[in-house]
Amino acid sequence: MTANQAVSHSMLREIFEEPEALRRFLENESPKVNEIANAIRSRRISNVVIAARGTSDNAGQLAKYLFEYVNRKPVSLAAPSIYTLYGGALDLADSLVLGISQSGEGPDVNEVVRKAREAGALTVGVTNNADSQLARTVEYSILCHAGVERSVAATKTYVTELAALYALSFAWASRDDLQNQLRSAIEDSGRVLETASVIRPLVERYRYMTQCVVLGRGFNYSTVLESSLKLKETCYIVSEPYSSADFMHGPIALIEQGFPAFLIAPPGKTMPGMVELTDKLLERGAEVVVISSSEALLKKATTPVKMPVEVPEVLSPLLYIIPMQLFSYYLAVTKGFNPDQPRGLKKVTMTT
Repeated sequence: MTANQAVSHSMLREIFEEPEALRRFLENESPKVNEIANAIRSRRISNVVIAARGTSDNAGQLAKYLFEYVNRKPVSLAAPSIYTLYGGALDLADSLVLGISQSGEGPDVNEVVRKAREAGALTVGVTNNADSQLARTVEYSILCHAGVERSVAATKTYVTELAALYALSFAWASRDDLQNQLRSAIEDSGRVLETASVIRPLVERYRYMTQCVVLGRGFNYSTVLESSLKLKETCYIVSEPYSSADFMHGPIALIEQGFPAFLIAPPGKTMPGMVELTDKLLERGAEVVVISSSEALLKKATTPVKMPVEVPEVLSPLLYIIPMQLFSYYLAVTKGFNPDQPRGLKKVTMTT
């Protein structure tokens, strides 16, 4: 972190700790991830069920894309209320049930994995807390190694959760090529922090923003959801996340002159659609913030944020969330809010 960025807020420090946290995860957990991948293959798993809440649920959205695309297994996101409110019981004998929780103490997530293990599922937990209830409940646990996260708004625990999900998916698929790309992306994460010097002076333009949409597609639907959540948590903005495809089926009617739209747009399969959407937004007078490494798309933006690295689309969520974390932090401070202590929120939310 540079001298002019050294402030008292934990959120910014923790964003800048992400590259080291990611390296620490990979160094410490790779053998365990390989062990779990072997266990999954031996069990002939036919489907995956993911239980998570909040930021971890956004990581679960990435896992859905990964396990379906890379591992070719259907994925569902668990409805914890089926267990905690309605006493439901599912046949999960051929399932991998994955609980994701930074603290590992969410009662609803823990109840899902507990019931799933009783029903014969292979259970795996992703958590930053080795002593948590989740780690004790599952058959196998993967630790984030993010270190203590003091800011209520999760940042480094989110990216390390993503890294855990990538590592598990790639190891399960025996994809050495993708595992090597993951290592490269982790090494590139430090360079993405360079966008702080671009974003910091930009946020003044959005000081009075009270609503916006965040748009993306495919693997980066998870980035859209998490970016929107960060703007809600730290800046108290009514931020609506949409798949760019879903956005065209009605919500685009929201757009009028000056309406802010954030586009998460890495090069890849989704790029042609994002270019088309950008043109439609501009035709309606939207204020378009684009995060991309595509020079052609950035030239169209009202506010361009250039990604300093190229990354395969499948791995782009690991890096593309970082500029939006930084944007949320700097905008919160500009608005006079404390991003470490959002009003009415606690680090561990106990829902059942």
